[in-house]
Amino acid sequence: MAFSILPPHADHLRLHPVAPRLAPMFCLALLTASCALASFVLACATPFAAFAVLAAAMLPLRPALLVVTGAWLVNQAIGFGALHYPVDGNTIAWGFAIGAAALLATAVSSAVLRTLPQGRTALALTVTLVAAYAAYELALLAATPLLGGEGAFSAAIVTRIGLTSAAWLAGLVAACEIVRLVDPDRRVMRSA
Repeated sequence: MAFSILPPHADHLRLHPVAPRLAPMFCLALLTASCALASFVLACATPFAAFAVLAAAMLPLRPALLVVTGAWLVNQAIGFGALHYPVDGNTIAWGFAIGAAALLATAVSSAVLRTLPQGRTALALTVTLVAAYAAYELALLAATPLLGGEGAFSAAIVTRIGLTSAAWLAGLVAACEIVRLVDPDRRVMRSA
């Protein structure tokens, strides 16, 4: 009989780079650092769908939502503080729309991961990213009648951002795997 240190409600979680008690802080640190980098490099194309999938794969829904909110706050602080986004009603409203879309993508990611069978993590994360990205983009598209910006939803732009999200998710999963392989706490737990 296999022993699991994860709580019963976390049996859908796919990534375990650190001990469960450290997972929320690790995920927050990883995603806020990644979000800061993405915000400077990509500005308005921060890969929130990838962040949502990673958070949902590592954490139960409530902590995942909190971590994604933290990443969104970092993105907004960099946008308005360092990148000098215009401080006007439309830009602020788009910021909130992006935050809401990121949270929706996180909830969708969590739901999809719960429904997929265990095993084949790469396939599960790919399917989850497709669902999360669709939810994210549809939520943003739903805001365009009020906020404008329909031109940002061309097939070329949506595809480019989707591929960027896939690359970021692959990089984040790779970072998690590297941490899992070198985590000294895990080596102690395995040898015990």
